[in-house]
Formats: sequence, structure tokens, C-alpha cells
Amino acid sequence: MSDPEPTTWTIAEVAEYIGAASTDSARRTLSRWGVRATGREPGRGGASLYDREQVRTAKAARPGRGARSDLKKT
Repeated sequence: MSDPEPTTWTIAEVAEYIGAASTDSARRTLSRWGVRATGREPGRGGASLYDREQVRTAKAARPGRGARSDLKKT
């Protein structure tokens, strides 16, 4: 029986999901979006773990390409 989808992603998995060129770029993007790591993988040098739903929600909420973010909705 296969395991259900994990609830956390490593930065490498996040980078792949958001289409970032590198893990550093993904970290900067997550910082701008206000997504913080929820934990770390066990062991020395374990990678930071990010909540999968927070990442998905933040990506869905960003403005589309070419969006005029300077205009306010009234």
C-alpha cells in the first residue's frame, strides 16, 4: 500500500513546484510570499520543510503575469 501524499515539502520540492531556477530562488520567493519553514528533516544538515498547502495557497494567490498591482480595486 502506498503512503498518502506528504504534508510537507523540502525546498527542492517547492522549487520544482513553483518553477524556480534554484533552491535559493525558491527560498527568496517563499520569503516574499510570507511562507515560513514548519520544521526540518531529521539528522545533521536536514533540509527545511514547508507546509504543502501553505505553498499551494501562496502560489495561487499571487497576481498573474502582467498584473497591474498598483491599481486598487474599489
